Amino acid sequence: MIKLIHIQLFLFFVIFGCTLNVEAQVSATNNPEQVFLNPPESAKPGVLWMWMGSNLSKSGITKDLEALKKEGFNRTTMFSLADVTTPWAGEINKSPTPEIISWTEPWWDLVKHAASESKRLGMDFGMFNGPSYESSGGLWITPELSMQEICYNEVKVKGNTHVSINIGKPKVNPRGKSPFPMYNPETNLVEKPEIKARNTYYKDIALLALPASGIAPKDKIIDLTSKMQADGQLEWDAPAGDWVIYRFGHTTSGTLIQPSQWKATGLECDKMSEEAVAFHLNHVVGEIKKHIGEFVGSSFTHVHFDSYEAGEPNWTPKMRSEFSSRRGYDLLPYLASFAKRTIGSKQDSLKFREDFSATIKDLYRDVYFAIIAKKLKAANLTFLAEPYGGPWRQDDVMPYVGKVMTEFWTHKGKYSPYELDPTVAALRKSGQNIIEAEGFTGDPTDSKWDETPAWLKSMGDAAFCAGVNRLILHRFVQQPWDDKYKPGATMGQWGTHFDRTQTWWEPGKAMVEYWKRCQALLQWGNINDTKDDFIAIEQTGNADLKHIHRSAADVDVFFVANTNRSSGAAKCSFKIIGKQPELWNPVTGEMKDLPQFDEQNGATNIQLNFEDSQSFFIVFRKTAAKKLDAVNFPATQLLATLDGSWDVKFDAVWGGPKKPVRFSTLTDWTKNEEKGIKYYSGTALYTKVFNASYLNLQNNKNLLIDLGTVKHIASVKLNNVELGVVWTAPWSIKIPDGLLKKTNNKIEIAVTNVWANRLIGDEQEPADMEWLPGHMNSGSFLKEFPDWFLNNTPRPSKGRFTFTTWNYFTKDSPLISSGLLGPVKIIHSANKL
Repeated sequence: MIKLIHIQLFLFFVIFGCTLNVEAQVSATNNPEQVFLNPPESAKPGVLWMWMGSNLSKSGITKDLEALKKEGFNRTTMFSLADVTTPWAGEINKSPTPEIISWTEPWWDLVKHAASESKRLGMDFGMFNGPSYESSGGLWITPELSMQEICYNEVKVKGNTHVSINIGKPKVNPRGKSPFPMYNPETNLVEKPEIKARNTYYKDIALLALPASGIAPKDKIIDLTSKMQADGQLEWDAPAGDWVIYRFGHTTSGTLIQPSQWKATGLECDKMSEEAVAFHLNHVVGEIKKHIGEFVGSSFTHVHFDSYEAGEPNWTPKMRSEFSSRRGYDLLPYLASFAKRTIGSKQDSLKFREDFSATIKDLYRDVYFAIIAKKLKAANLTFLAEPYGGPWRQDDVMPYVGKVMTEFWTHKGKYSPYELDPTVAALRKSGQNIIEAEGFTGDPTDSKWDETPAWLKSMGDAAFCAGVNRLILHRFVQQPWDDKYKPGATMGQWGTHFDRTQTWWEPGKAMVEYWKRCQALLQWGNINDTKDDFIAIEQTGNADLKHIHRSAADVDVFFVANTNRSSGAAKCSFKIIGKQPELWNPVTGEMKDLPQFDEQNGATNIQLNFEDSQSFFIVFRKTAAKKLDAVNFPATQLLATLDGSWDVKFDAVWGGPKKPVRFSTLTDWTKNEEKGIKYYSGTALYTKVFNASYLNLQNNKNLLIDLGTVKHIASVKLNNVELGVVWTAPWSIKIPDGLLKKTNNKIEIAVTNVWANRLIGDEQEPADMEWLPGHMNSGSFLKEFPDWFLNNTPRPSKGRFTFTTWNYFTKDSPLISSGLLGPVKIIHSANKL
């Protein structure tokens, strides 16, 4: 059996590897310039689409998908969760649509609508394999098919006599072995719920007698299983000595999926049992085929298995035979080690524990991952998973997964990988090219409606340098309600707020375009891990440079990123000679030669200057050109500062002044005495008319508008021509040649900040919603939907504008600097030395 498994795995690796090599060769033939300028579908990011409890609607699903399509995304992976995460599964009372329960008919009707709309829009749709994000199970999993736990009862007896005794069934804690607590509406407590089956479902394994104390020699362990009757009665002529009789059995571990709606919460399946895993997959695939079968293979493409948090089981019904066939000896004498007894010797017991753990790892590979892969392939569905953190060997299971995802967080504002490096290494080892990541997962200390594209950039760039080449954003929440209810539904306390209700959603498309360009080149060619292929020397400032190198044929592409939020410069040495270095800017899409470089010791040395969080592609693809009388980073000359007054128009719908306001100088909104400005969140349009008498034949080209300090993203229009979006350093944008006039220029700058200030402003007003505290001192969640919301009537608190299901703030929370702070300048860029 062991040899057969190894042969099957070998063939799998060979076939899988050949397929990937073909894909890599096809990719290598692509022109990097073409994929940079026209990113393929594979370079578009995706989202983890959170459907929160019963708060769903068809109209909201359509709006979500249309917004994502327009923004540049092409994939959604849906998770059906509780109403809110606190971080545990929470419930919001008085739902307007209480009939929507995950994996029931009303819910499947919405899934079908999402699949249909995805097909209409040409988008890729898939979902998690049950009603939660952890891990594999549901109400359909019976105690027999659930994760199992060894349990035992022990009785001490005297030997050298006939023993007639009833060995009762083991008693276990009725509370399940779930890794985390959850809100239990039956007790109104956050707890690990009692699982009735823990006391009603039980199967015997063996009845063993051991010497009562000390290390138990294997030849002194007596198997009494055949002597015990079904009711536990034992008749035994015990040898001389003191004995302990152990009745070993197994019951459900009571591990529950989570964080799902309470009415959809069921047991985790036994991942080491062929019967249990096949039953679960048959149910999942069967329900998919039943309800949305017409979309399988077209718009509905994948089933997802998230990072593992279900704990490590210690039994499965066929464990004894599986252990024997894989390890070559019987585990029966060692069962007592689960009762904290030492068997044979300490070394023997340690070896057994290692062998037992190895068997669990084997079974997760050969049962759990293998059956999932087989069943999904047969159903024409892709197996999508984050295969780390569980009781398995990552290299073993990786080849079974059709699309592997890794993960990184925004911990304390810094890139924080979670099992990312070993996952990337395993993927490269297996020959896979596209490496996806659940990206920007955030907790409430970092993500509380205060995230900005500029803040996110350096963390995404660090992930790119670590090997990620497709971002799947955590998270995008299904927004079921009218657009007047913003920011709207949340995932509770978790995740970076990538929602269509986000203030900067529309201008944020510029960040998505940046990701697409980066991902297109980072998927192109093949990874090149040549040692010391890039070295940064003679550094000044505080730049923290990271890189990744890809190549194909005679073309080399380096992504070099300053992952620090401060500027700096360095002489960058690339182990390439005889080639013309080019700088491709993924923020703007611009491509240019770098005329200033030298070659020494088999490397090309280039002085590179980086603003905070700035990144470039340095490309070597053509023979070095004759050096020109030009510079890599042009010097700039200040032509004018647009000081003085600006007219600023806010949106009254979100509490801003109804009429335009004149700012005598550019100032922070939060310093304004008017509450409608101080607490404003959204977009405000700055307008100014100015002259440019300084224009002449020498400086009427290569002009820039430098916005100075922007809080937090800006769209710029000059003389009715859209120039684009400025969202990261350097906070400037090019002026098309000839657009600026000597007189009567009109500049319009639409500046968007974050939601935090309006949410804090609302807290200054009387409450008209009830909140319950979250369970990690991280905010509060909506207790129930208020009557004014349910009845669509004016809200009682007239000074409130926002509506959301999670509140991070109090009236005393600090406001976040907002607006165009400038100074706004007209700059001339000189390309010549």
